[in-house]
Amino acid sequence: MKDLVLYLHGRGGSAEGSAHFRPLFPTREVIGLAYRSDVPWKAGTEISDAVNELQDRYGGIMLIADSIGAYFGMCAGIDRRIDRAYFISPIVDMERLIRDRMARVGVSEARLKAEGVIATDSGDDLSWKYLCYAREHPLTWRVPTEILYGSGDHLTTYETVRRFAKAHGANLTVMEGGEHWFHTEEQMRFLDAWIREKEAR
Repeated sequence: MKDLVLYLHGRGGSAEGSAHFRPLFPTREVIGLAYRSDVPWKAGTEISDAVNELQDRYGGIMLIADSIGAYFGMCAGIDRRIDRAYFISPIVDMERLIRDRMARVGVSEARLKAEGVIATDSGDDLSWKYLCYAREHPLTWRVPTEILYGSGDHLTTYETVRRFAKAHGANLTVMEGGEHWFHTEEQMRFLDAWIREKEAR
């Protein structure tokens, strides 16, 4: 059986983003998962169901996940079905991310609880249900994982991702000047070299 690389895109991305990684894994099949949900309790189910189907067709599954795709993947309970993972700018503390957004727009927990959902100028709705989910479902992840983080990440602090990496035994690589969204030519060269280095070991 051929091994699989499964790609989970971040917000604004798509399953087609998996095409970038195909030259890096010439002996594996590389596909992207076109999950549709934007909340973890639904996206997690989509991802889990897809991995259940895929594991019967492949010898092993490696995961590559961007940003919130990594968070959704960890919410899916797929640890035992994934051999190894590469996380690029992963969201690893959703509760803190939501609370930071609340602080920026001056929304208290009491108000969010009372209103349920609050729209913001940035287009990111604040949701009491989402905040409660993040609190009530702490991440557990038991997969050998490599993390790539940009020092200019505006969503996750270095200390947050460092703490996650330490708690979960993951290896952390930092690109100085890198952003949350790895997209420039320089950033993509760094990302590709990072994967090639790790795969050569």
